[in-house]
Amino acid sequence: MQTESEGTVHARAIALLPLIVFLTIFLGSGIYHTLIGTEMAFYQIKAPVAALPAIILAALVYRGKLNDGIEAFLKGASHPNLILMFMVFMLAGAFASVSSAIGSVDATVQLGLSIIPPAFVLPMLFVISAFIATAMGTSMGTIAACAPIAFGFSEVTEISVVAAIGAVVGGSMFGDNLSMISDTTIAATTSQKVQLRDKFRVNVWIAVPASVITILIYILGSGASNAVEYKDFNGLLVLPYLAVFVLAFSRLHVLAVLSIGVILSGIFGLVATSEFDLLKLNNAIYDGFVGMFEVALLSMFLGGLSAIMQHEGGLRWLIERIYAMTRLFKVGRQRAGEIGISILVVFSNLFVANNTVAIILSGDMAREVAKEYGVDPKRAAALMDIFSCVVQGLIPYGAQLLLACSIAQLSPVELIGGVYYCWILAIFAVLAIAFRFPKIKNVHA
Repeated sequence: MQTESEGTVHARAIALLPLIVFLTIFLGSGIYHTLIGTEMAFYQIKAPVAALPAIILAALVYRGKLNDGIEAFLKGASHPNLILMFMVFMLAGAFASVSSAIGSVDATVQLGLSIIPPAFVLPMLFVISAFIATAMGTSMGTIAACAPIAFGFSEVTEISVVAAIGAVVGGSMFGDNLSMISDTTIAATTSQKVQLRDKFRVNVWIAVPASVITILIYILGSGASNAVEYKDFNGLLVLPYLAVFVLAFSRLHVLAVLSIGVILSGIFGLVATSEFDLLKLNNAIYDGFVGMFEVALLSMFLGGLSAIMQHEGGLRWLIERIYAMTRLFKVGRQRAGEIGISILVVFSNLFVANNTVAIILSGDMAREVAKEYGVDPKRAAALMDIFSCVVQGLIPYGAQLLLACSIAQLSPVELIGGVYYCWILAIFAVLAIAFRFPKIKNVHA
């Protein structure tokens, strides 16, 4: 592997230490305060503050001048993908804040309750999120649009906020995984040099059964929900959300969709709500920005840390160790190769907290493993995409959980157990490796 300066990247385990320090402080503090019974245990130490010692350590780990290390950090923190995430965070916060201030969230929830029995709210949230994410090709935009509605349902029904938000995140990861225009799909198929449709044909036989089981769990688990008497609502206030849902299928950029949502929420709020004025619109937008500042800042910090870990060979060291481990598996050549490919992307994702970047980083090595062990490239691409989405939907410091939990006022660690789909998808993916399904043509011997 070559750096941009054409120097060889030497594998170094110590380069992984900064992220380990961050996780130790952030998760360790939360676990400690949970054990001693502190309320809001995972909020006692703010995540961006926990990242500061890791950033200092990263600067010390960097081999070279301090100024060069700082530049490497800033370059990683300002990566186009992170700038996009930052903008999504800000606009999602503004949309959620304005729509809540004008009563759009309440109106949409009441509309849903007038049509859908409470027992089917969770399946509905999952399915709608899945459709929107498949159309948009992004889980972030889907969560930004659907999480406020899910949170609203949890406030007026017996459905827990963890279950409601978990359904949205799960559906979003389903769509992100299968969408033909998703970054993860494009990265996985490009790295393994296969067609989008070929990867889809393998992927769908693993993801769809997992989604069906998830929906059944939601239906059976919500069967005892009491009926909720819905209240009258202003139909005009539902229109901003309906517009966002429709625009999600139009191939408009996610930033354009969210911007239109903010504008429409402001217009309908001014028209339909007498006490809502331009000053309140201004304050609502700004409050939305402020509410997302913490997670946006953390994402940029982690992006900078990831860049230094990659530059200093930490990720290279990790990938090389995992590649070496594949040679120890005694479960058949193809299964060993598929296990190795899956582990490559899982650990890459854990350390970069971005599923697309994880696929790109592990792509070349995964292709080598696939070639050496006779793994069909279509299966390799599908497994990379699946396991990257599983990890991204479960890590508490990933953008998806941070965004969803900021909207729902929830700790990301609390949400991990509520994203049923990602856990079930992981099980189905492991079974697919163990039992070699789905059967596809042209598998290498």
